[in-house]
Amino acid sequence: MTTSTGSVSDAVRESALRRAFAFPNPVNEYAARSTAGIVVVLSLAALVLGLAAGWGWPLWIIALGFWLRVAGGPRYSPAGRLAVHIIAPRFGKPRLVPGPPKRFAQAIGAVLSTAAATLWTVGLGPVAWVLIVLLIAAASLEAFAGFCLGCWIFGKLQAAGVIPESVCEACNNIALRRA
Repeated sequence: MTTSTGSVSDAVRESALRRAFAFPNPVNEYAARSTAGIVVVLSLAALVLGLAAGWGWPLWIIALGFWLRVAGGPRYSPAGRLAVHIIAPRFGKPRLVPGPPKRFAQAIGAVLSTAAATLWTVGLGPVAWVLIVLLIAAASLEAFAGFCLGCWIFGKLQAAGVIPESVCEACNNIALRRA
């Protein structure tokens, strides 16, 4: 039997979990691009270390960073915090963009980097390095050209009805994007 106290406790717990795993919305595009630049640098270093010294363990660090950003945006991620608090403010006034597509892009990076780390761990290094090159390409597009491939995929999935419009109202409504 559920008491009114139990339901209040459940609501407080759910609210605390929701806050702990909240992703910012909107997101400063300069912070997102800076984070992507950090991913490029870390991934290039991992690729060089992997090919030169056979080290694949840095792939796990890259994957962890993505999962931390998926879980709570920059809050739990050292790279995200560096981008938000140190690098992005140097670009001036924030340029705000919707958060849900950025979280989706981080999730794609998490899956790709985790797959690469897992493949390296089970002895399939060459396939892992191909995935890292793809990750470097996507992160480079974001960092240097301002084109978020994951956001583009998000938009296509939303247009196809796979992702409900309610997930990102600003993605659908041009007036909200301008606001």
